[in-house]
Amino acid sequence: MKSIEVDLPTRIKTLGGNEYFNDLPEEILKEIAAHMQLREYQRGDVFFWEGDPCTGLHIVQEGSAKIYRLSPNGRQYIVRILQEGDTFAEVPAFDGGPNPVNVDALETCRVWVIDSETLRRLIATHPQFALKVLANFGQMLRGMVHKVSEMAFYQVTHRLARLIYELPQTDKSPHWTQEQLAARLGTVREVVARSLKELERSGAIRIEDRRIYIADSAALEQWTQPYN
Repeated sequence: MKSIEVDLPTRIKTLGGNEYFNDLPEEILKEIAAHMQLREYQRGDVFFWEGDPCTGLHIVQEGSAKIYRLSPNGRQYIVRILQEGDTFAEVPAFDGGPNPVNVDALETCRVWVIDSETLRRLIATHPQFALKVLANFGQMLRGMVHKVSEMAFYQVTHRLARLIYELPQTDKSPHWTQEQLAARLGTVREVVARSLKELERSGAIRIEDRRIYIADSAALEQWTQPYN
């Protein structure tokens, strides 16, 4: 990891484009910008481990990374794939606790880090910012409830179809291995392999050079439902 020097206008512009800060007064943005830094990570670098102290709120400027947890026997569950513009580490940044997850770079990444103490001080002094934080935390909680519901009510093939349907379909998008798909869905590689074959036989997807492409959007959308 290395730190990169960035001028104040660029920092303020970055904050203005983020969901936590996009409608805050400029004087508040300047205060935040004075306590943020840009870091660069290479593929495989660890941003932080579960249980580490939190250094601040993170915003992905470019590249991609994965948020994941490990079971006691070392099995990995991918919570989320981070892309440009995504924000993460909100919970420990605002509640002061340790990081609840692990985060690794999937490619060269540049990530902004905003000091936690600065953010918690802003919550106490600027109600407008506190309301933004509450609104975003509410959205995160709704997303987590949705994810738990999917795991409870959808079979792996349907969950895999939903994941493929939501993934960016560009050559620059991260390549997902079967192991990574399994980790994201909370299952094992063998089950994902069978589900991929089922989706491919139905004509919904095609697999070329180990990359997954949507062959028929309508057919894949049918698979995203619990019963097709």
